[in-house]
Amino acid sequence: MTVWIAIAATALGCYVVKLAGLLVPAGMLERPLVRRLAALLPVALLAALTAQQTFADGHALVLDARAAGLAAAAVALVLRAPFLLVVAAAVLVTAGVRAMGG
Repeated sequence: MTVWIAIAATALGCYVVKLAGLLVPAGMLERPLVRRLAALLPVALLAALTAQQTFADGHALVLDARAAGLAAAAVALVLRAPFLLVVAAAVLVTAGVRAMGG
C-alpha cells in the first residue's frame, strides 16, 4: 500500500508543479534573469545527471570505464564532431576499456 501512496503523492506533486507553471504571470517569464535561468537549467541538470551516473556507484565514488567514455566524448565535442560520432566514440572507448579488464 505504501507504493500506491508514493505514486499518488508523486502524481499530485506533478500536477501541482504543472499548475504552478500555468499560473505564473507572463510578465515574470519575460524578465531577462528568468529567461537566462530557464535556458541554463536543463544544461545544469543534464550535467549533474551525467556526473552522477558516471562517477557514482551507490554511495561510493568510482573511476572506471564510464569515465574513459565520458572523456572520449568530451574530446570529440571539443573537436566539434557530430553528435552521433560523439556517442560512438564514448561507446567504443567504454567498451574497449571494459574489454581490457577496466
